[in-house]
Amino acid sequence: MVAIGLSAGAVARVRFALSCLWETVASVRVLRDPGQHAIHLPWVNRVRPRLAEANLIGPDGGLLWHLVPPAPGYLADFLTPPPAGLAPDLGQELAALRATPPGTVRAHLDLYPGHRPPALAALYADPEDGLRRLAGEIGAYWRLALAGDWPRIRALLDAEVFRRACRLAEDGAAGLLNDLHERVRWEGDALLISQRHCTAPDVPDGSGLVLVPSIFVWPSVLSIAAGDVPQLAYPARGLGALWACPPDAPDALGAVLGRGRARLLAALDAPRSTTELARRTGLSPAGVSQHLTALRAAGLVVTHRHGRSLLSSRTAVAEALLSASA
Repeated sequence: MVAIGLSAGAVARVRFALSCLWETVASVRVLRDPGQHAIHLPWVNRVRPRLAEANLIGPDGGLLWHLVPPAPGYLADFLTPPPAGLAPDLGQELAALRATPPGTVRAHLDLYPGHRPPALAALYADPEDGLRRLAGEIGAYWRLALAGDWPRIRALLDAEVFRRACRLAEDGAAGLLNDLHERVRWEGDALLISQRHCTAPDVPDGSGLVLVPSIFVWPSVLSIAAGDVPQLAYPARGLGALWACPPDAPDALGAVLGRGRARLLAALDAPRSTTELARRTGLSPAGVSQHLTALRAAGLVVTHRHGRSLLSSRTAVAEALLSASA
């Protein structure tokens, strides 16, 4: 059990962040044991061959593969430095990774059990060079395994942050923290995380806590208490439809609204950007924008800004139309 004490000042500084590195590390764990992450099997089956061909996973895998053991094995904290905010940038995160002090790298590697394989031994001997190689591997892994799916992943994560922000506004910090995951609860002045073989210090006043919604961390949670700012990565909601094709719009609704607008409403099972809607429906971005304008005017869609993105959602009227015409 992890018990992280949160002072009043720390609670006031709880924030959300999105992270390319968190998704990378957690996705390697999925590839290590796909049976425990069945929801991601469509992704696993698609990317595993190309990653194996590039020698990024499997017996011939490099640093990244050896640093990310199957759950619940220890995962080096330096792999996921605190992300900056809601605009994830892999380049910036890799720069932070490369800047990890050699002493920190060695201290974390000392926590790995058993014999140290050659890849980790080389990293231990020369952390600066090893981190450069690791950053290169992560970049290659990202291009082969995650870059193509990042728009849909990002849209789901953006929707998760928006949903949680609404929960915070309605129910405060206690309501937010107690609704993150079944293994997480806030009691008194402590955030309790049900994890074996892990302890964490109190969070000093002012340091806050970074909440990182994640796709691939499902079905568990991962926490980091080392360093100045603790982190908690938890599964974002809506994963069940992530790798599925959007549902077909009911014919009756298409006859009234037009097939394009009906398809958009069907695809808006979660808040989505214009780019994501275009990808899911096969419509052009310009066509999506035109249809959304008409749907907003009819009171069927609302659009809000989230960071640099505009996310559209179905209204209650649209939900009723879909249900009635199904």
